[in-house]
Amino acid sequence: MTAGSLPNLPPPLLPYDRIPLVKGLPLVGNLPKFLRDPLANARSLEVHGNAVRSRTFFETLTLLGPEANQFVLHDRDGNFSSRGGWTYWIDAVFPGAIMAMDDPQHRHHRRIMQGAFKRAAMERYVQAMGPVIEQALAGWPAGPMRMFPRLKALTLDIAARVFMGMALGPEADRMNRAFIDTVEASLALLRRPVPPFAMWRGVRARRWLATLMRSRIAGKRAAEGPDLFSQLCQARDEDGERFSDDEVVDHMIFLMMAAHDTTTSALTTMVYCLARHPEWQERLRADAQALPADHLAFADLAGRERTEWVMKEALRLYPPLTSIPRKAARDCSFGGYRIPKGTPVGISPIHTHHMPSIWTNPHDFDPERFAPERAEHKRHAYAYVPFGGGAHLCIGQHFADMEVKSVMHQLLRRWRWRVADGYRMPYQLVPIAKPRDGLPVVLEAL
Repeated sequence: MTAGSLPNLPPPLLPYDRIPLVKGLPLVGNLPKFLRDPLANARSLEVHGNAVRSRTFFETLTLLGPEANQFVLHDRDGNFSSRGGWTYWIDAVFPGAIMAMDDPQHRHHRRIMQGAFKRAAMERYVQAMGPVIEQALAGWPAGPMRMFPRLKALTLDIAARVFMGMALGPEADRMNRAFIDTVEASLALLRRPVPPFAMWRGVRARRWLATLMRSRIAGKRAAEGPDLFSQLCQARDEDGERFSDDEVVDHMIFLMMAAHDTTTSALTTMVYCLARHPEWQERLRADAQALPADHLAFADLAGRERTEWVMKEALRLYPPLTSIPRKAARDCSFGGYRIPKGTPVGISPIHTHHMPSIWTNPHDFDPERFAPERAEHKRHAYAYVPFGGGAHLCIGQHFADMEVKSVMHQLLRRWRWRVADGYRMPYQLVPIAKPRDGLPVVLEAL
C-alpha cells in the first residue's frame, strides 16, 4: 500500500430494513402463493436479490442460492437456531424432534441415536423390510389404482415392523390418520387446539401416538430387539447415558412420521417419473432382474447406482421439504445486509434445485445428471440439499435410501406401470410433497 492510500475495505453493511420487502396480500401476505407453488413463490422473490423479506404468518427473511444454503446450514459460527426456526411450526405436535434441537442438546441426542443407525442395525432393518414389501405388493390388484395411498400404507407397515417391531392390525388406519393430522397441524392457521380445527386434531393425534409408544417402552427396555424402538431404548453414549422415556417417545413419533411421510413422497415421485419415462423404468427393471433374489440384501444396495440416480432426481424435482426455517441466534450478515438476532430466516431447497446456473435444463427429468461423468450436484457443496446439511443433516438419510431401493427392487420385478397419455401429476408441495389426486396409474403384472 502506497503512502497516503486507503486500504481496500469492503463496503459497509446495509441495515436490515434496506433488504427488499415483498408484502403480498393484506393479512396473509405471500402465504397463498407459497402454499400453491413454493418454487414460483421463490422465483418471485429472486428478482429482488438473494436476500428478500416477505410475509406469511410473520415476516421472514428468505436467503436464496447454494451460498445461502451453506451459510445457514453449515453454520460453524452458531449464527442460527434450528429450534428457533422450527418451534412455531412443529412444537405442539412434535416436541423433542431432533431436527428442532440446538447444541449441546442436539449433539448429545444425535450421539446416542447414532447407535440405532449403525451398520449392524441397518442390515437387520433391510432384512426385516423384504417380507413386508413382498406381502404388500402381492395384494395389489392389476389394473387402475391410485399409487399414493398404496405406497403410504406400505411405508407405514415397514415403519411399524422395522421401527416398532410390530405388525399393524386394526391400529394401521388410526396411526396413518394420526400422522396426517400431526403433519397438517404444522400449517394450521389457528395455532391453538380448538376443536374441530387442525391444531386440535394434531394435538389429539399426538396424544394417542404418545400413549401407544409409552405402553411398549417397558418391554423394549427389558430385552434388546432388532427394531429401532428397542435400539433407542437400549442406546447409550460413551458415558453410559441413555434416553429418558419421554425422549424415546418424542424421537419415535418424529422418526415414524419422517420415515412414513417423506419416504412415501420420494417413492411416489419416482413412480410418477418412471411412468412418464418408461425407458428409465425398463433400465431399472433390468438392473433389478439381474439380481437372483426377490428381496434386496444389504450387500446389494451399493450396486443400485441407476436407482439412486432416479431417486436423487426425484428428490431434486420434488424435495419433501421445500423450505427449511431457522432463527438468527446472533447478529450476522449475508449478501451485504445486516441480519439482527431474532430474525426468522428461511432457505429454499426447491429453488436451488431448479437453478439453471447449476442444473442443465433444470425442469427436465434427467437422472444421469447425478452420474459420476456429470455430477451436477457437486458443482457446489450445497447445490443439492433434500436432506438438509451441516450438523442437522438428516440422521435417517441412509435408512431412507435403503428403504426406497428395497421397495423399488420388488416393485420393478413384480409390476410394470403407466399413466394416461398427457397426464401431469398435480402436486401439493407443502407441508410435505404429495400428489393431489393420489397418482392414478395402471398396473400390469410381469
